[in-house]
Amino acid sequence: MPDPKDTLRIEQLREQLHDHNYRYYVLDAPTVSDEEYDRLLRELQELEERFPELATLDSPTQRVGAAPAPGFSAVKHREPMLSLANAFNDEEFWAWHQRVANLLETDSFDLICELKLDGLAVALVYEDGKLVQGATRGDGYRGEDVTQNLRTVRSIPLVLQGRDYPRRFEVRGEVYLPKEGFRKINEEREAEGLPLYVNPRNSAAGSLRQLDSRITSRRPLELCVYGVGWAEEGRFPDSQWDTLQQLAVMGFKVNTANHRYAQAGGVLDYYRKWLETREGLGYEADGVVIKVDRFDYQRHLGFVGREPRWAIAYKFPAERAMTRLLDIKINVGRTGALNPYAELETVFVGGANISHATLHNEDYIATKDLHVEDFVEIERAGEVIPQIVRSLPERRPAGGQECERCGSYFHATNHHPEAVTWTGRIPERCPVCNSDVVRLPGEAVNRCTNGACPAQLYEGVKHFVSRGAMDIEGMGEKLVRSLLDSGLIEDVAGIYSLTLENLLSLERMAEKSATNILVNIEASKSRPLSRVINGLGIPHVGSETAELVAAHFGGLERLSEATAEGLAGISGIGPIVAEAIATYFLQPANQEIIARLDQAGVTVEEERIERSLQETPLVGMTFVVTGRLEALSRSQAEGKIKSLGGSVTGSVSKKTTYLVAGEEPGSKLEKAQELNIPVLNERGFLDLMGGGG
Repeated sequence: MPDPKDTLRIEQLREQLHDHNYRYYVLDAPTVSDEEYDRLLRELQELEERFPELATLDSPTQRVGAAPAPGFSAVKHREPMLSLANAFNDEEFWAWHQRVANLLETDSFDLICELKLDGLAVALVYEDGKLVQGATRGDGYRGEDVTQNLRTVRSIPLVLQGRDYPRRFEVRGEVYLPKEGFRKINEEREAEGLPLYVNPRNSAAGSLRQLDSRITSRRPLELCVYGVGWAEEGRFPDSQWDTLQQLAVMGFKVNTANHRYAQAGGVLDYYRKWLETREGLGYEADGVVIKVDRFDYQRHLGFVGREPRWAIAYKFPAERAMTRLLDIKINVGRTGALNPYAELETVFVGGANISHATLHNEDYIATKDLHVEDFVEIERAGEVIPQIVRSLPERRPAGGQECERCGSYFHATNHHPEAVTWTGRIPERCPVCNSDVVRLPGEAVNRCTNGACPAQLYEGVKHFVSRGAMDIEGMGEKLVRSLLDSGLIEDVAGIYSLTLENLLSLERMAEKSATNILVNIEASKSRPLSRVINGLGIPHVGSETAELVAAHFGGLERLSEATAEGLAGISGIGPIVAEAIATYFLQPANQEIIARLDQAGVTVEEERIERSLQETPLVGMTFVVTGRLEALSRSQAEGKIKSLGGSVTGSVSKKTTYLVAGEEPGSKLEKAQELNIPVLNERGFLDLMGGGG
């Protein structure tokens, strides 16, 4: 048993080391020498080795990492970690600002500017002031549990400072590798004869995803926090700025470059300042994140799709470089689109080695005046797909001729290599299946007309099993390719006829893996109708459109009978999308796939519960919601109206039944008063909803 003196000494050492960590890695103001810090750490390690029953996960000794783990488990985020919309110029920023002002019905609101660090987003959960879980962003809804690796990052507090924090909460931030740390790592790798890392961001991501956290502990990773995901049994201040200040007091590293502005013009000054000086930063930053400061304003603004309306990332201009266009090739997508892409002489730009770039369509190639063997200027910003900015015709050979076959300029008549595939235009036959290629009216792309084209089928099956559609875990790209190449499936419906024997016939397929895949296939049969519609891969139909038509029709049979005109009458669906949906269901092959999905037990019809007038008391009523509500966000209020049978519009007219007016209602209130439209305050609105009218 440990002596009480040893127990006390362990507690004292931990407290001292946590404080020294905070002062060194967060405040950048150490109060002891490195030798003294190491002496204290060694003393604590020796005591914990003597008394292992006193070792804890929040001890500073945990910074050194642990033996390799078998793998990372999944973590479901309690609140999604969503992405941000981007602005690339002042006009786009002002357009966003105007949308926010219109929704808030005031242009008087503070904005917070934060440098957009180029790293890896993570979520840290603290309980009673101690770090208990850390996860990567993943797809925004599920990430990987990398708690042990995050414990090794010195700027992440294992134990919080003070006592003023919720009992349990989640803080979010960006893990990154400083430029100096990146340089040192590459120097070490070069000395060891290992391949060099390409950029700090990828190095940070790779370091954080090491199964051996001892490797992570040797990487000089840092973390800057930028917000709170959720909190319970306690609260944070009511604004982004004050929350960041409180996080700093708790011991988190908060970027000192953050700034609050009362006027939007200050935001642009901030952007230009860092655009000019960002090379002097000790880390990579690819833009400025701009957020509405007040949280009640944020709740009122809500979200659109996967992006908050209350924030935007104003990106720094893309980096550019010059290289040679070696060839133009064609990729066939899941909807049959023939997508040209450029093969480039490899060049380093935007933090990565680039050898390919998108070319979008035939018109894009013609507009850019691109020819095989041209010198071209390319650009890449962050994770954006590289693209060609322009060709450099002045670099073409003097007196050269344009080749009739590939469009390149040359001196000798026998210049043509047999490998060149580009003929100066999109081919009239599909390069994969040799079927006819057409360009439909109003479209910029050419499409293969063969719905059974192997390229379309492969991309289509990949989409069908993806997380946003049927979410069949275990069916990755390699397995999809193997199933198609072996003939075990010929379309998406064939997935539901697979057997254990089928899967075990594939190379390197273990029985446990095969069994899990079959379990996941069975589970996918109960996915909502909207996910099934999204998975079908109808051109122009994504998750939001799929939800619209699923809610409207309730089943694939009724949807298949809809005309383009009828579909276009649904709010949120335009004529091009309507035509694409109607055309899809006219194809016999598609009708057969849907019939087989139905036979397999996949959700093709959802139970439509007939609702009485008592359940839908707002049928025939039209509402306009304006101003800030306290108890509900605007989207929640509108959802409640729709759930009770009412409709919601954005402008007041004679057809409006009620105007729901929160704080600072603006011009819509004046308009309603002019037209004698009844006005409900928030209490009246809640009474109406609760009382059923």
